[in-house]
Amino acid sequence: MTVSPVRRYTVLTLFPQIIDAYTREGVIGRGIDAGLADVQAVDLRDYASGAYRAVDDVPFGGGAGMVIQAEPVALALDAIGPVDRRVLLAPGGRPFRQADAHEWAGLESMVFLCGRYEGVDARIESTYIDDVVSIGDYVLSGGELPALVMIDAVLRLVPGVLGNAESAVEESYHGGLLEFPHYTRPANWRGEPVPEVLLSGHHGRIAAWRRQQSIARTARLRPDLIATAELTAVEREFLLALRGGVSFEESEESDS
Repeated sequence: MTVSPVRRYTVLTLFPQIIDAYTREGVIGRGIDAGLADVQAVDLRDYASGAYRAVDDVPFGGGAGMVIQAEPVALALDAIGPVDRRVLLAPGGRPFRQADAHEWAGLESMVFLCGRYEGVDARIESTYIDDVVSIGDYVLSGGELPALVMIDAVLRLVPGVLGNAESAVEESYHGGLLEFPHYTRPANWRGEPVPEVLLSGHHGRIAAWRRQQSIARTARLRPDLIATAELTAVEREFLLALRGGVSFEESEESDS
């Protein structure tokens, strides 16, 4: 039996307590307890000089806010040493996708640098950083939440972390489609019954229904994903019928 190597994640932050609190629970905590992951929060102030351990300063050229200085970040990264990937969390980064989670799950060591204030001195990005990533087109107070989101998404895909080996396969975004809807007891809740096919015990029919529901849900909620999803000819006919006989291309033209 092959044992997965320990995934080592280091988060550089001004608020290590945020990272420490979250990593005790849920998927990340489970991975740590199972000996499959190690998450360390490193306080950037430990690498700052001066009595006040200040890590930020005013930006050259003027403007509001403060910028995290390059030197304490560089010292922290040098102390950590070589890793497989160094990621800067910043609003202007490229979007984090499920494909990234799959790729990063194969890496044994990563560093997540959490931006704060107006960001990090740009010379850090040009000399130390492999990737600049965001979790959405909005601004947060810092990179701590994005770092935890990404570590959580990655660890779900590490063998042995989730209790059910199928869970990581049959959830949202697998195969380019959103996950099908789920139901549990009671079979009839406030006059709303569970779809009969789920009570049939016929695994083939259930699988086919779930696939169709994934297609329908993705088309409704994430048309950007359905445009690139891998569908069979029969599934494309099903999608066409959902749209009332209007193809995706025609739908796009009518929306423009």
